[in-house]
Amino acid sequence: MDDYAAIWPPESGTAIITTDTKFPEASMAKIKITHFSDILCLWAYISEIRVDQLQADFHERVELDFRLFPVFGNVKGKMESQWRDKGGLSAYNQHVTSVAKQFNHLKINPKVWLANTPTSSLPSHLYLSAIRLVEQEGLVDPGAFLKFKKRLRNAFFTELKDISKSDVLCGLAKNMALPNELIQQKIDSGEAFAACAEDMQLAKELSVSSSPTLIFNEDRQRLTGNVGYRIIEANVRELLERPINEQSWC
Repeated sequence: MDDYAAIWPPESGTAIITTDTKFPEASMAKIKITHFSDILCLWAYISEIRVDQLQADFHERVELDFRLFPVFGNVKGKMESQWRDKGGLSAYNQHVTSVAKQFNHLKINPKVWLANTPTSSLPSHLYLSAIRLVEQEGLVDPGAFLKFKKRLRNAFFTELKDISKSDVLCGLAKNMALPNELIQQKIDSGEAFAACAEDMQLAKELSVSSSPTLIFNEDRQRLTGNVGYRIIEANVRELLERPINEQSWC
């Protein structure tokens, strides 16, 4: 499946309950959302603003567990199998830029995917996994992983950088004052590879097939693809406001 997926559960279904009711301030309920995305995925780039809003609105009430899922693990193979008969990279570029025009907040270069086309999202995922490990050990400031993920998407979608190249990744990290030596140690030791593999294995276990995918309520609910913020918010509020034993109606 491509990364341009339908909303699940569907907006017209009864699985989504919208409400403007504020959850009780005294309540300490907290939910975990596992968020899968590919660094080269347009819809994940589009939805960054929605994830930021979710964190701003709910703060510590929501715990986001960000995972990396390689929809674009083999760019050439993906384009050959899915876009060759439609016009190849040129057609894909037109598709991406036409979709991006629908979102005023998005910055995108009209030559994206045509200039400095990356071979794979996996090198970026590996580098991000290394940064996440370094952050977990307290060796960089909290939030370094997310900041670098955003920087990578900006570098690709607006600056046309080939973020599958190690020298580009190192240069971007250096510009952000991230410790390349420590990051490289995590890669050389195999730890970053293991972290990448863990994300992919979890995606397989949860049957994740597209980017972005948000999974919560112990995999009872998931939202995939271009999901509007109000849909995400409604799901979160429903989980925070209702006791766990009231969430299943069967």
